[in-house]
Amino acid sequence: MGMVIASWNVNSIKARQEHVTKFLKEKKPDVLFLQELKGESLPDLSSDYQTNFVGQKTYNGVAILTREGTTKIVSPSLAGDPDDSQARYLEIEWNNIRLINIYLPNGNPVSADSDKFPYKIKWMGRLYNRLKELKEENIPFLVGGDFNVIPHDIDCYDPSAWVGDALFHAQTHKMWRMFLNLGLSDAFRILHPVERDAYTFWDYQGGAWPRNRGIRIDHFLLSPAITDRLLSCSIDLIPRGWDKASDHTPILIELSTQTQ
Repeated sequence: MGMVIASWNVNSIKARQEHVTKFLKEKKPDVLFLQELKGESLPDLSSDYQTNFVGQKTYNGVAILTREGTTKIVSPSLAGDPDDSQARYLEIEWNNIRLINIYLPNGNPVSADSDKFPYKIKWMGRLYNRLKELKEENIPFLVGGDFNVIPHDIDCYDPSAWVGDALFHAQTHKMWRMFLNLGLSDAFRILHPVERDAYTFWDYQGGAWPRNRGIRIDHFLLSPAITDRLLSCSIDLIPRGWDKASDHTPILIELSTQTQ
């Protein structure tokens, strides 16, 4: 039995507090990454977990819950832009692994009169620089969260519907490839290279969930040392079917407790 690390964009912790509590009680992950908390405070979700949290009013917000072991916050923000106050990044040290939880910018609309897409691409560049540093320092790490990236055609129900969207844009894909070219692994695709209809997000509109018209945008990227410890990666569909569910569902990885 290995250690289980889960990631879930809950789309408001106030709206989904009971869901998270239920998930922790039933799944008992060793670590849970949460994104899009939408608040400056975090309710007490479980006495069994230690919580590290970065929030802001109304938008964004990320947290890492750990069940055992000691944690140390390395950084509550992503380096590279001192004027960026959005709560989208949290890096901690836990059990000799660097855990990084991200809520990567959506980037839409992609238009000349919006700064949202340039912000997304610059943010991905800053993340690349940070991961490159960790790789060069031989620090075992993983990055989990809502990447707002659809990596390939296989990762969405209808690729033609996403042409030009910030999640499926050529520049977004270029940045994604840069992460992989660092030697990082997309945990799900390492173990499920050709699996189709495997999604983590379904829009609330148009019957997307019952029709499985989804996209895979929640990921774990693993450094080589962590990839060697990867035992499983799965998408838990059950929480998406709960009453008043988040539009995302959890993704989980299992790692061996000992290095190979």
